[in-house]
Amino acid sequence: MKKLSEFYQHLNHAHLVVLLAAAVVLSLAAFSTISTAASDAPQLMFVQSAEDFKVDAAKSTFRLVKVNQQTMYFSDRPQRIVGHIKMADYLKEWTAKAGKDNFAADPPNATLSVYEPGKPENTIVVVKLTNPVVDGADLVYTYKVLDGTMPANGGPTALFIDWIGVGGGVGPGFHGVGVGRRGIGWR
Repeated sequence: MKKLSEFYQHLNHAHLVVLLAAAVVLSLAAFSTISTAASDAPQLMFVQSAEDFKVDAAKSTFRLVKVNQQTMYFSDRPQRIVGHIKMADYLKEWTAKAGKDNFAADPPNATLSVYEPGKPENTIVVVKLTNPVVDGADLVYTYKVLDGTMPANGGPTALFIDWIGVGGGVGPGFHGVGVGRRGIGWR
């Protein structure tokens, strides 16, 4: 009888161990599904182009002269999303209305590609962007150089702005974009 009682007691402990193991496995499976879904959410990158480029090094600002009033956006695989938005809508990404991870709260990095007069190749500079201001047909950004050397002035220019996911701009359901986060990896 004692052996039978010990057997049931061990069986009861084994049952708890199996239930605990099952709970751990299910939790890991659920977490991996959530992680995969979040990491597969598209993140939008933006491109702005301008006819000319001017820098005010003393104020740490640059001016996209005669900037295209349509900002292009795109995403990479697995969902290839492309389009363009009006300047006013792009600027909303810098406000709290865009979500808690908006561009103003977490300024994006960007790469400038500037064709300087007299140079055979474009100049590439990586910057952190803040404080976009429309000034007539121009767009002025405050910048901090992260890599490269800022040209004094330039010519035709393209600005490639790092990505943003929903909740950090480009509001929910914006052209099919799901919930995501900005920046490289999770912060």
